[in-house]
Amino acid sequence: MNSHWLPDNRIALLENGEAYYPRVFEAIAAAETEVLLETFILFDDEVGRALQQALLSAAGRGATVHVMVDGWGSPDLPPSFTEPLLEAGVRLRSYEPAQRLFGTRVNLLRRMHRKLVVVDGRLAFVGGINFSVDQLAGSGPLGKQDYAVEVQGPLVGQIRAFCRASVEAPQPPRFLWLRRWRAGRAGAGAGAAGVPRADAASGPLAAFVTRDNQGNRTDIERHYRVAIRGARQRVLIANAYFFPGHRLLRDLRYAARRGVQVDLILQGRPDLPWVRSASELLYGYLLRAGVRVYEYGERPLHAKVAVIDDHWATVGSSNLDPTSLGLNLEANVVVRDPVFAGQLRDRLEHLMQQRCERVQVPTPGPLRSAWIALRSFALFHVMRRFPVWIRMFPASAPRVVPLRGDAP
Repeated sequence: MNSHWLPDNRIALLENGEAYYPRVFEAIAAAETEVLLETFILFDDEVGRALQQALLSAAGRGATVHVMVDGWGSPDLPPSFTEPLLEAGVRLRSYEPAQRLFGTRVNLLRRMHRKLVVVDGRLAFVGGINFSVDQLAGSGPLGKQDYAVEVQGPLVGQIRAFCRASVEAPQPPRFLWLRRWRAGRAGAGAGAAGVPRADAASGPLAAFVTRDNQGNRTDIERHYRVAIRGARQRVLIANAYFFPGHRLLRDLRYAARRGVQVDLILQGRPDLPWVRSASELLYGYLLRAGVRVYEYGERPLHAKVAVIDDHWATVGSSNLDPTSLGLNLEANVVVRDPVFAGQLRDRLEHLMQQRCERVQVPTPGPLRSAWIALRSFALFHVMRRFPVWIRMFPASAPRVVPLRGDAP
């Protein structure tokens, strides 16, 4: 795997944009030497403009500032937004700029979905929160519920090295399907990292885990699976787009059947119409094994977090669906610490008790049951296998291009 456990970290939970943005903007504005930022979405709205001002402040004091956005998630940044940054020396890049057919973006797959910020090599932020106003809970009914972490300690060096490697990587040739196939075979036999226990004297253990389309295709999923298979008391997962592969679903069912309390918090008011329909196809399969499913219906749920046995937790950008687990570039922090795990557990339990409805085992008639079973079987296996099918076709290497005043 591409990660290893490091002790002596300080991990702070940040809930929603209200907690996240002030800390990030303050850290960036005070940067002395370097800012590294990667995000899926950056919009020219009040949040994006606040970030712009913080970046200009850092660059104005001589800090080196690198910003990479995803070309599909952030396709329309206007010159009025980008030109002041470019003039200040901020180095803007776009990952795989959006390709349009009759005005519609078509290159949706294999996106850069990470949300990372590193400031002066001493402070890092990792999570699922983008830079847009809809990540503020107070922005209205479409304001997303989400989480991130602020990291200090040795793990920051690992996150910085990862972001620096992205900045310094040369552009590869456009067609890498053979090299990717070989890299995938070389990494296929790699075992999942062990889950050591934290030493109270050394402080919280944490690992920075990423997913890519070369040698680290299943790292985040394997961290989840190792922790679920070792669970003894409880598994609590909140995930926005929940449609994992059969192995992770099987691990959840086995955990519930051996007496572990397995709770899932999923979307009740998704921002994408297909999300709830896809998740509902799994409800009967999970509920009959004893898994408890809760739907969060107050606003769209954008979380990608979990707590297991009150000492293992993860926060990051990776959903438990085919695109995150099989195609996108993702990044999570995994923490082995009862204090942090307890904080995240308490926030999720509050959400579950105050803002969620528990889903009951469906009892449709026999004809509808047969239709649901057939539809579930077909969709489950198509969605489970489509990342593998897509990887069978030659794919051009993603382009990371400078983002000029005229957005690509």
